[in-house]
Formats: sequence, C-alpha cells, structure tokens
Amino acid sequence: MTELTGLDFRPDDAAWYLGDAHAAYRRLRREAPVYWYEPERFWFLSRHADVFAVSKDPEAFCSGKGFRIHDDLRTGGPAGIEGIPPSILGMDPPDHTRYRGLVSRYFTPRAMHRLEERMREITRESLDHVETGKVVDFVELVAVPLPVLVIAELLGVPLEDQRQFKSWSDDLIAANEGDLEAMGRVGELFVYMIGQALDRRSAPRDDLLTVVALGEPNGRLLTDPELGIFAVALLGAGNETTRNAISGGAIALMEHVDQREALTADPSLIPQAVEEIVRWVSPIKSFARTATRDTEIRGQRIAAGDFVVLSYPSANRDEEVYGPTAEQFDVRRSGATPHLGFGVGQHFCLGAHLARLELKVLFEELLARLPRFELAGEIERVRSTLINGVERLPVVFSA
Repeated sequence: MTELTGLDFRPDDAAWYLGDAHAAYRRLRREAPVYWYEPERFWFLSRHADVFAVSKDPEAFCSGKGFRIHDDLRTGGPAGIEGIPPSILGMDPPDHTRYRGLVSRYFTPRAMHRLEERMREITRESLDHVETGKVVDFVELVAVPLPVLVIAELLGVPLEDQRQFKSWSDDLIAANEGDLEAMGRVGELFVYMIGQALDRRSAPRDDLLTVVALGEPNGRLLTDPELGIFAVALLGAGNETTRNAISGGAIALMEHVDQREALTADPSLIPQAVEEIVRWVSPIKSFARTATRDTEIRGQRIAAGDFVVLSYPSANRDEEVYGPTAEQFDVRRSGATPHLGFGVGQHFCLGAHLARLELKVLFEELLARLPRFELAGEIERVRSTLINGVERLPVVFSA
C-alpha cells in the first residue's frame, strides 16, 4: 500500500469537497491510482480505466453490500436491517435487471423525445421570471424547475404537490449525510409515494407510478416499503443529478466565457457541450462496490470483502484518457471516449437520456434568450460525499 505524505485527502468528509478536490485527484492518479484510505478502510480508484472495469464486473464487485462511502450496510444502520428492502442502486443481477426492466421503457430516447416540447414550456416559464440587472438565484429560478417538474409529471404526481418535490429532493441528500431532521422529512416522502402508488392499484393511469404499482419484478406485487424505496429512487434518478449538472454547467460557462460565446454563436454545438458539462461537473462524486473474491487492480491485491470507492470526477479528468487537455473545459471536445458522468455498466444512469435532453433544451433556451450572465456572489455548494451539488448560485443576467 502506497503512503503519500502531505496528501490532503478526506473523501469521507463532506466539508473537504468544498475545497479543490482535484488537486488530490491529480496526485492520486499519478502516484497511487489504487489507494488504500485507512481512516475508513476502503480502496479509492481515481483512474478512468479502473472505474470502468469495476463497474462492468458486478460478479467480482457487487453493489449489494453498500454503494455509498457512508453506507448503512457497512455500519449496521437501518438499511442493513433484515426486512428493509434495498434501493435499486444497491441491487445486483438478477434483481437489478428485473427492477430496471420494469421501468426502462419510460426512459428511452424515443420516450424522452415526446417530452421535449413540454420541457421547453417549463424552461420558458422559468426564464419569464428572470429580472435582468438584478441578483437572482440561478439554482432556484432556472436549474430546479425543469427536472423536478418533468420527473413529477412522469411519475403522475398531482400538480399541486409537484413543487414539494424540490424540498424532498434536498432532504434526500441531507439524510444521506446523517441529518436526522431530513431523515424524518424523507419519511414523509416515502409515505406520500406509497400512498400515490397504492392509489394506482385501484385506479391505474398512464404514468410511471402505475407501472411500479402494478409491476411484479419478483413474481409478485411490491410490498409497501418496496414501493416507497423504488419510487424515491426514480425521483432521484430523474431530478437531483440533472439540476446539479445544470448549475455546474452554468458555473463552467461563466468561468469560460469564450466557451459560452462559442455556444451562443453556434447552438448546434450544444448537444456536444452537454457531454462536456456532465464530464466536467460529474454530478455524482462516487459510488462504491464490494469485492466478492480476491482479485487485483493495477497489480494491487484486493481481498474479498474489501470496499472499493469509484471516483467519477477524477476518472472524468484522467490524463490517460483525455490527454493534456483533461482539465480544460472544451465544448468542442470529441466524444470518442465516453465520460463516466452517468456511470457505466448495469448501473448506468436510468435517467441519462432524460438528463441529456433536459440539459440540451435548457441551454438552448437560455443561450438564445439570456446569453449573458455573471456571478454575483459566493457559490454555496451542497455538503455531501455523494452529490456534487450547488445550493445557491447568485447571478446577474444582462438584458
């Protein structure tokens, strides 16, 4: 195991990510791409090839024994108690395959295409509320409405309840970091989603919750806890990462004005820019796997039972893959080597097609209507070891 003196590296501490995590990632990729983090006793993978290989091998590296740095399955918390069903993120084949197959048709490119005009309506309504020349919160005004309203409509949530989803989505992230009050509010979300799903059993509709409520991935209808956990996972898949990619993309375009001007001058670059935004932002900081047998990564012995953390922000700026421009934001970057911002393998983001279209629509509408915006205060980032999120982004739009 390589010892790196003077390394500022605390991936289990949410506050650490508020600084420049990429400085540590660069050193790890160079000197210890398979690094043993002793305080929490896990391997940290920082290279693209290793994150890719582990993600593609669920037999050797499973998700069912914990998928987060702070995972209850490792510490004996509630999610590890018998009788509490796992999230789809913590499933392995064949269970994961059955659950994913139940809803996957709702997230195909063809299915998403039918939502494009509605996405434009939501985005235009959000931009209607922008007051030029005044400081506004980009997150609240622009980034939040589109993904949260679209996934709520897909699920079939009544219009009067949709705005509540933003608050509940925030609570999901806070609960992941151990916030007890947020955990209580997440309980309200579970109860709500279970109630909505049970309603669908008596009165089916053409929505995603009906598919979940009537589906039988295990050869039977889902129990109430299974309904709640599955529905909440779908909310996260369709909302949280997208809104943070939008906010992170806006920050990148303010920090790289030449790239923003390139998109304004040639909107045909926006689909390509969406991939660069997701690579650059990496909305998920990490997921984890557990080795099911003794193996090796880059010559380093990994023992059965070892916890392995996959770093997407580091993998997405790997010089072995992206060359000398790996740490440059370039909206013209070739997509020949796919980024890992949506993951890879069996857990490739279920909502990736949805996210891509939402990002495309939002930046097309934004740059056509309000292409000039500047930072107008301190960026407040989400304190999380899981989500690379932005809590508040004060900006001023020019007329």
